Amino acid sequence: MSRVTYHVVAHDEGFAYRLGNVYSEPFPTHEEALAAARHAAGAQQLADGDAEISWQDADGEWHHEHADGADRPMTDVVDDVEDDR
Repeated sequence: MSRVTYHVVAHDEGFAYRLGNVYSEPFPTHEEALAAARHAAGAQQLADGDAEISWQDADGEWHHEHADGADRPMTDVVDDVEDDR
């Protein structure tokens, strides 16, 4: 099973959560960003319906896969904000 980690960080004159290199919208408080990250992490674990996925790789080759809607990753939330806020 894969694992997804959301990081709560200072961002854009406020706070946000980050997944990889993608940031959420900014929140005015650390507490709001942390709550939003926890909500996103929880939603990531909810099962959904199966789907057929088609995608093109860097070489231009198309791939077709069946995605099992119950195959959800484990999630974590890491608070990367220093205590000096």
